[in-house]
Amino acid sequence: MTSDVIAVDASKPANEAAKIMEQKIVGAIVVTENDTPVGIVTDRDFATKIVAHAYPFHTPVKQIMSSPLVAISPDESVWAIAELMYTRGIRKLPVIDDDKVVGIVTATDLVTQFAVCTEDDTRKMYYHSIARLYEPCRPYV
Repeated sequence: MTSDVIAVDASKPANEAAKIMEQKIVGAIVVTENDTPVGIVTDRDFATKIVAHAYPFHTPVKQIMSSPLVAISPDESVWAIAELMYTRGIRKLPVIDDDKVVGIVTATDLVTQFAVCTEDDTRKMYYHSIARLYEPCRPYV
């Protein structure tokens, strides 16, 4: 995970959040209310909500954020993170510990992790993937 996570208050205007993302060179910002994480705003949210729907640039970030916030705990396994990202179509997952954001895991982080894994790790990934194909479908809760 990346431990340097940018957060903004839910009342912050969208254009200010976009400027912060540009300055910090990040693709997502966690949105908070009273220092509690409540959502996430990504570069995709800007494209699909601000641009596509012609919202004013000063729209509060709370109106364009993705919510409810899907997050993980710091002790989550790489396998569980990958599966959650896949099943929910998520590319960025905040890591929350004791109601505080302590990091973020991105799809790029997973690709990087898998790119440097050993042959034995690759074999485990393969067998894990095959086993999933033969699992009975289960509803996602």
